[in-house]
Amino acid sequence: MKNIISILLLTVLAGCFATTDKRITDKAKSTQVPGDLASKSGLPSAEAEKYYRVTQGFYDLYLKKSGFNGAMIVAKNGQIVFEKYAGSKHIGQRDSIDANTPFHLASVSKTFTGMATLKLWEEGKLDINHEASVYLQGFNYPGVTVKSLLNHRSGLPNYVHVMEEKGWDRKIQVTNGDVLNFLVTRKSDLMVGRPDRNFSYCNTNYALLALIVEKVSGKSFDQYLSESFFKPLGMDHSFVFQPGMEDSVLPSYNWKNQQEAFTYLDWVYGDKNIYSTPRDMLKWANALDKGGLFKKETLDAAYTGYSNEKPGVKNYGLGWRLYIYPDNRKIIYHNGWWHGNNTVFTRLVDDSATVIILGNKFNKRIYDAKKLYTAFGAYDAQSGED
Repeated sequence: MKNIISILLLTVLAGCFATTDKRITDKAKSTQVPGDLASKSGLPSAEAEKYYRVTQGFYDLYLKKSGFNGAMIVAKNGQIVFEKYAGSKHIGQRDSIDANTPFHLASVSKTFTGMATLKLWEEGKLDINHEASVYLQGFNYPGVTVKSLLNHRSGLPNYVHVMEEKGWDRKIQVTNGDVLNFLVTRKSDLMVGRPDRNFSYCNTNYALLALIVEKVSGKSFDQYLSESFFKPLGMDHSFVFQPGMEDSVLPSYNWKNQQEAFTYLDWVYGDKNIYSTPRDMLKWANALDKGGLFKKETLDAAYTGYSNEKPGVKNYGLGWRLYIYPDNRKIIYHNGWWHGNNTVFTRLVDDSATVIILGNKFNKRIYDAKKLYTAFGAYDAQSGED
């Protein structure tokens, strides 16, 4: 009976891997598998080994070859089937990246900001259908709701571009409060879209949401996330960047190994500026997937697509990029890019798989993580956005 089950399992797995990039599977054939992989992952040996081999094949072909500097975890059923750390914290020095090295998550930070807002909604402390002006003093953009900030349908301009264009002095650090004040006082100078007319990805939305979280909770953004998510989940190496941390956080580098300098935009949080590790991010994924942290209704709202102007599987929920397939299977993910930091955080919820890649040296190959999805199910994902 056990042999029959093994044969059936291998047959199913072979079908899953049939569409995987042949170059990856060719690389995987010579991969040695750790002897304790099955016992650690809790998976049948054949299944655990298949996932390990194909991920190692991907890593060798796309990341290792391109000079990857960062960390990677792939998990199945919440358990790690592949884990890798490569390179140095400071390129050129012998301070190796390890499991406790926090990376700048870039736009993957939005997943926390979005869920923090939804947690307050779930608790009845705010209403996402209220206009943002209810929570942001002086905010003079009628029709912009908390929900339209969450799903990037606010029509607001992106502060990352317009503040400098409209005369902000680059010698002065921008804060979240400055972003709000700039919108309020310079409205007549800005190109503003009609609220809820269309999807337009915009960092301004999440800088404002962080202010709303602070206003409603009565706590700093860092304190709220720490008390609501990081500490309860044991995410001991996760935090929000604060002024004064410039010399203590992990630096980032361009593809030429040149360190990226901090800029006048590096104090704004909510859209970015959360640091974490792959193991901490797996705890975040598991908490979202296994329930308990949020009500089902809250998660359903987060994972619903709200922008349907264009046909296709791509969409955006409340803090999450989505691929929604005709059979209702979903890929729930977010990517990130800020300075030299590239990040991928993907959850294949219907197949209980998670892919996490964090890097601090610009490497577009990180976004090729989509090539791994077919190892877990029949997907045709093309995710490269931040």
